[in-house]
Amino acid sequence: MNIRRRTMIQTTALTGTAAVALAACGGDNGGGDGGTGGSDAGGSPDAVITFNNSEPQNPLVTTNSIEMGGINILANLYSGLFTYDAEGAPQEEMAESVETEDSQHYTITIKDGWTFTNGDPVTAQNFVDAWNHGANGANGQVNSYFFESIEGYAEIAGEDADPTATMSGLTVVDDLTFEVTLVSPQSDFPIRLGYIAYSPLPKAYFDDPEGFGQAPIGNGPYRLVEWNQNQNALLEVNPDYTGPRKPANGGLDFVVYQNPETAYNDMLSGSLDVIDTIPPSARSSYQDELGDRAVSKPAATIAFFGIHMEDPDYTGEAGMLRRQAISRAIDRATICETIFSGTTSPSTDFISPAVAGHSESIPGNEVLQYDEAEAKRLWDEAEAIQPFQGPFTLSYNADGSHQEWVEAICNGLKNVLGIEAQGNSFPDFKSLREATTGRTITGAFRSSWVADYPSMYNFLGPLYSSAAAEGRGSNNWDYMNPEFDEILQEGLSATSEEESLRIGQQAQELLLRDLPAIPLWFNSVSAGYAETVENVEFNWGSQPIYYQVTKKS
Repeated sequence: MNIRRRTMIQTTALTGTAAVALAACGGDNGGGDGGTGGSDAGGSPDAVITFNNSEPQNPLVTTNSIEMGGINILANLYSGLFTYDAEGAPQEEMAESVETEDSQHYTITIKDGWTFTNGDPVTAQNFVDAWNHGANGANGQVNSYFFESIEGYAEIAGEDADPTATMSGLTVVDDLTFEVTLVSPQSDFPIRLGYIAYSPLPKAYFDDPEGFGQAPIGNGPYRLVEWNQNQNALLEVNPDYTGPRKPANGGLDFVVYQNPETAYNDMLSGSLDVIDTIPPSARSSYQDELGDRAVSKPAATIAFFGIHMEDPDYTGEAGMLRRQAISRAIDRATICETIFSGTTSPSTDFISPAVAGHSESIPGNEVLQYDEAEAKRLWDEAEAIQPFQGPFTLSYNADGSHQEWVEAICNGLKNVLGIEAQGNSFPDFKSLREATTGRTITGAFRSSWVADYPSMYNFLGPLYSSAAAEGRGSNNWDYMNPEFDEILQEGLSATSEEESLRIGQQAQELLLRDLPAIPLWFNSVSAGYAETVENVEFNWGSQPIYYQVTKKS
């Protein structure tokens, strides 16, 4: 993204990555809701809309949530500097202007008159305090690495940091203005600012962080009524919200489901309004069954499974060969066609086709192609170096639609490599995430990524940078490669989008060699909604545009 000299981001946002993402597909949402929608939509304006959800892994804090169960709720409770429209282009929410001369030093001015739902005004200090808190390693926030590009992050990122330490790159100018200095020019920094981690936090959070996480106070289009853990989270309209995501309904009810089949049946009966994932049993029939209420479109998401870099069976030269052998033994095309009924497509790299930078011709990507003979050759070569202790296990959460494809992969590994392979079921997504982030999980474990903002670097940095491992973020396989980190920073500092994308693809060559995670397929939005609602649209990151959905009159 190129920011002109002293030019506001809103006038240039579509000259870079966001514009290409828009042209590439027009997809869904990751970190913000997007779209302009609003109260002009038809339907009942007072009715509460029900959506399926998973139980949030952590308390509801913007800097400590990285999975969709929490983010779906938080994205509606908070407003940041920007939101994203349906195609992924940033649009101003709290930002009055974001100005820069060199893509390294930014002056950010927020709009006047915004308040948190407890009545406190939202000021520049609320943004700076939230970012410093999120970055400080002593606070253990999982989104810490999102602040690594800000000057002074490295000095406070460790777990033994002074809890009161702040980043030197953040300065409050006045109530509505703050300045940000980055460690280097960052081509996609402005695009990131719609992600939930960059939201402001009120003083009430710092007075009682633990209690606040159970009953957060936001500044977004909705406010929390109650969170009944493992059941639902009920949100009502925030009457003081003045941004572009003006609710057309009376509230949102996020209902936790342990079984996607149950959610689908509830949607068919009308007791659930919108479902964002179609279960395996309905993938081949849901479009005929739902007609115009079926949703199928590209999205900025990817599915994969990770293997911890220190797992004894997968370390060193033997481990690298073994990872490659496993990848080559997976018949992605057949799984996509038979299990997902063509709603997914085999991965050819680590970047969703919905985002600029995706490629089908990166050197080394043949490791993602099914080849029984090559898989066996690689496995035998690994065995000659270090025998496999096994068995191969692939962990997944039973409350999602994963058992069928996990079993298909394990059966393929048995047949091609002649090894013992089996699925390892966790009862729900929260328990899988706790084992994953707590580093207690063994073997391979499923994961997926919904982009936080429309940039290829959001598929690379949060998942594979050393900072994202050290900060206990989304790099749950603890891949730490200085060469990769260096290329990543070089790409972020590039002065042109073309050069930035080229360097990002170069970084992927290392990932294709090392395979800290093994890409499986690119997901599309496969969703639907009941006859009870209208004005349903899914955005670039695969989520509904919540605020515009209405009940039929």
